[in-house]
Amino acid sequence: MTVNPFESYLKRLDQASEKLKLSKEARSKLATPDRILEKDIDLMRDDGTKETLHAYRVQFNNARGPYKGGIRFHPAADLDEVKALAAAMAIKCAVVDIPMGGGKGGVQFDPKQYSDAEIERVARGFVRAFVHDLGSDKDIPAPDVYTNGTIMGYMLDEYEKITGKKEPGMITGKPVPLGGIVGRDTATAQGGVYALEYFVDSQGMEMNQLRVAIQGFGNAGATMAHLLYEAGCNIVGVSDSSGALLSETGLKPDKLLKTKEEKKVLEAPNAQKATNAELLEADCDVLVPAALDGQITRENAANIKAKIILELANGPTTPDADKILAERGVTVIPDVLANAGGVTVSYFEWMQNQEGSMWTEDQVSTELQKTMRRAAKAVDEKSKKAHVPLRDAAFLLGVERLAAATSMRNSAV
Repeated sequence: MTVNPFESYLKRLDQASEKLKLSKEARSKLATPDRILEKDIDLMRDDGTKETLHAYRVQFNNARGPYKGGIRFHPAADLDEVKALAAAMAIKCAVVDIPMGGGKGGVQFDPKQYSDAEIERVARGFVRAFVHDLGSDKDIPAPDVYTNGTIMGYMLDEYEKITGKKEPGMITGKPVPLGGIVGRDTATAQGGVYALEYFVDSQGMEMNQLRVAIQGFGNAGATMAHLLYEAGCNIVGVSDSSGALLSETGLKPDKLLKTKEEKKVLEAPNAQKATNAELLEADCDVLVPAALDGQITRENAANIKAKIILELANGPTTPDADKILAERGVTVIPDVLANAGGVTVSYFEWMQNQEGSMWTEDQVSTELQKTMRRAAKAVDEKSKKAHVPLRDAAFLLGVERLAAATSMRNSAV
């Protein structure tokens, strides 16, 4: 049975509201998007034919600051999924305590079937459709599925043409020459490393003694493998869509990446081939799901050998699996904390745009480490105080902060 992502959010909100003793009004406010915007974009194809594409933006909650969240170009993203992602962004920003709200949006089409010029026209069309709803003090988009820094650059250019003013802070994840920030490409993985370091320290473990398996060797997963290898970890397994590699003696991420780029497949002389399913159950200390959602389930949770699971992907662990892992004493560092490095550095990018400055790589790294370790400590303390797993603690913390901000705003009106 397919799980409705927004219904899952509402169920967890009900549980948090009960624990926090929120009023019906407060719960209702956190259950309902502020606005659901839907527009049509008229596109002229390269061959002269015309198409109309459906575009949308869900602005979920801005009690803590401007709406913040990605724009995806994807044919299958439905409104329930986007609402859930917008809600998750509001929670995530509250968990790491940055003054941003939650938003999400996109255009329903398959960019793989369109030329670069057509994709640029779609990007500019999105801005024309929503220009009055976007802005550095209103709603700040970012890259998401099948969008990137180049597309953010097109959107910024279109916005500034229409408004007639320079406003680089209206969008993040853009190229550095256009006001982007150094370190954004590695921020999600680097933030995950900082969160992991906190829990490794708190459990009396040593980073340079950890055996790590990483599911997903794309941008975030490969970066995570590189960073953990540099920190002294032994990378005993990696996987991508083609399969997995396991090695007791360890893998060298940079060599793996070079081989993958040359041969389009994961390959290493000292490794045995395996399946993604086998990688999840590999003998390791830390498991990093960095690919798809719903990977750790009630079918395999009892077989997972890792002591710590760091969720770099969104939603890799099902609720049934969470229960099994909690009973077994496995520490699950939840996605809403573990992968919040990306939005945190997006906030830094917005700050540098507001200041008219350019942050250095050291400044970004130092502030990201402070933010992630502070958030990890807050979630850990909430977990111990409420006697709940880290995922529930993070959600409680996020809802508590959102509810407080919403209440303050309503009182001020």
